[in-house]
Amino acid sequence: MAKNTRTRPTGRRSPLASIALLVLGLLTTGGTYALFTTTAAAETTEASQEMVDEGQKLFAANCASCHGLNAEGSDVAPSLIGVGAASVDFQVGTGRMPLAAQGPQGEEKPIQFNQEQIDQMAAWVASLAPGPAVPEEQYLEPNGDATNGAELFRINCAMCHNVAGAGGALTEGKWAPSVQDVSAKHIYEAMVTGPSNMPVFNDLNLTPEDKRDIITYLVNYASATSPGGIDLGDLGPVAEGLFIWIFGLGALVGITVWLTAKSN
Repeated sequence: MAKNTRTRPTGRRSPLASIALLVLGLLTTGGTYALFTTTAAAETTEASQEMVDEGQKLFAANCASCHGLNAEGSDVAPSLIGVGAASVDFQVGTGRMPLAAQGPQGEEKPIQFNQEQIDQMAAWVASLAPGPAVPEEQYLEPNGDATNGAELFRINCAMCHNVAGAGGALTEGKWAPSVQDVSAKHIYEAMVTGPSNMPVFNDLNLTPEDKRDIITYLVNYASATSPGGIDLGDLGPVAEGLFIWIFGLGALVGITVWLTAKSN
């Protein structure tokens, strides 16, 4: 009787070989991904560190004489530790810093640095301690709720900046500047950093969406026409009352004098 011998078909792969190939493929893919990820992270860290180093050099050359080499502050300038990148971007980006002269508050003037240099100084100051960051673009687009923004502005801002954002006088020679021609980014940064006498509106006071609504209101107001005629600088009832006193009463006095002269 012939012996029955089973032979494995040629060309068929063993199940163990398939598992081994699968494991090898996973290891190769994972290793390649890890290599590229590590390389990209190293390049990003190096670029960020380079920006911080350049910012430190710019700060030392232009700001350290008042704020100190380590931004610790002095008798003539406050500490910048913890103010964040947003404060630097606002103060330097609007020309308020460096100061032209000591005064009640920094005045807006032509900026002394380009945006790349401002970003570098902001990166260095931000590396010292946590603080408000430069806002994300999604919160700077004027596509929020203008009605809610108008209400929030009247409640939180109008007592200083005027309901139309035209600005106004404060105490001790200080003033609330006009916000009518200010960029959305700088409006947002002012809210989160509180320059001069302005209070800080962090995300617990006004959410990022609320700040976007305020920006939307200001942008819409700036593009709206005045339904009452001449807006008189948007200074409100004071300007309107002064206009009536000067021109209205002046006209009445002039008519009275004219009538009196005619009667004689």
